[in-house]
Amino acid sequence: MQNDLERKIASVLSKAMALICVRNTCLETLHAGPGVVSHTGDYSDVIVTDANGRQIAWSEVSRISDDEMRDLMREIVNRLYTFQLRVGEQEFRNYLDQQLTSTQNWDEPRHDWNLAGRKLRETAGSDAPKAPAAKGTVA
Repeated sequence: MQNDLERKIASVLSKAMALICVRNTCLETLHAGPGVVSHTGDYSDVIVTDANGRQIAWSEVSRISDDEMRDLMREIVNRLYTFQLRVGEQEFRNYLDQQLTSTQNWDEPRHDWNLAGRKLRETAGSDAPKAPAAKGTVA
């Protein structure tokens, strides 16, 4: 079982890696632009019409191309790699301290059910993983 200090360090590092290595990537470009309007809130009322005239439900539309996904994954891997190589540098830690001020209002991380092993799945507490909802049930 991890102690409180280990959990705090993991929380800070997770937020730093998410901010530096995922959020500030070409994902921002993919996220830019106007969002679609849904009056139902679940987007079941949004239909996309493509250039061939096909009408596709929003929930079934791929909203990122294979090329965009490949570019995004390359950038994230490169940033994670560089992050790991630089995490011991004081200059980089100072940079992280400045950047992390923007994560102060983020939720605290939780264990991911699919990644957690038996020990983490049995953990009690605020960061305990939530089991995935069974099919046909509402979360």
